[in-house]
Amino acid sequence: MKHKPAALALALSLLFLASGFLPAAEGDVAFSIRYFDKRIYHVPGVEREPIYVQATVTNNSPSAFRFKLADDRAFSIEFDVRTMTNRAVEPADTLVRKRSGSARVFFREISVESGESFSFVEDLRDYTKLGESGSFVVLARIYPELLPGSGGIPLESNRLALNIRPAPIPGPEGIPLAMDIDTGEVLSRERLAPDEVVDYLISARQKSQWEKFFLYLDLEAIISRDPARKRRWAAESEEGRHRMLSRYREDLRQELVDGDITLIPFEYEIERTNYDALEGTVTVLEKFRTGNYTELKRYTYYLQRRDRVWIVVDYVVTNLGTE
Repeated sequence: MKHKPAALALALSLLFLASGFLPAAEGDVAFSIRYFDKRIYHVPGVEREPIYVQATVTNNSPSAFRFKLADDRAFSIEFDVRTMTNRAVEPADTLVRKRSGSARVFFREISVESGESFSFVEDLRDYTKLGESGSFVVLARIYPELLPGSGGIPLESNRLALNIRPAPIPGPEGIPLAMDIDTGEVLSRERLAPDEVVDYLISARQKSQWEKFFLYLDLEAIISRDPARKRRWAAESEEGRHRMLSRYREDLRQELVDGDITLIPFEYEIERTNYDALEGTVTVLEKFRTGNYTELKRYTYYLQRRDRVWIVVDYVVTNLGTE
């Protein structure tokens, strides 16, 4: 009987070697989750509001760590979401149908070298039914040998606190009002000077405070900077334009479009501000880290005054090289 644990350990080791999954010692490989773009989350309304979670595998071991990652991440990762009374939240219907089917699961083998990390982003709503307001705890598990069946021993993440609020307050034309993630209060535009508006915008981006970042941006004008998008905008109905704005906001969050305005400078200096009663420009020197270099860019923001509030309607970027 004394030799059974050793025999079991040997058998498990042989099994891992045969499967190609090489586990590192405990604590050498970490799995963690965090919100990709932390914001205030609501009970779903007319539009589906994603809850993006970034999952990261970090290899602190001296050798490479290899695992399988399914093309459809639902076969690699699971989310365990519970209420404050430890009641498990039901899985999403689409997830249940997907995992109960017999479709072939395609995957690729990921190799994470020593000292490196690998990350990917998933929408929590694809995994769980979060249709009620309340407080929840989120935990994730990643299965190096895929789900279901031969899932093997999963790596378990840290826990995240999740608060779901009631449906957002409708604003003008039915568009939900933006909320301040720090205070939970409705954000409102103030009568700031043009340079203060630009400072507010850049500072919000540095802190990943997206609702504040969007507050003084005229998204319709920014969309229209691209001729193809401008033509689509002109052809859309009012409802279609609302959908287009919502999609554009999400694409900006994901940094899929207009990357210059969503870049995060580690340092910036407002160089010059010019304005009259209705229009203004603010020139800003912004610095970005690129490897071992500092990249310099000069941003010129164009603003218009509407109802005594300055709004950013356009911008131009000039590359100044590196230092």
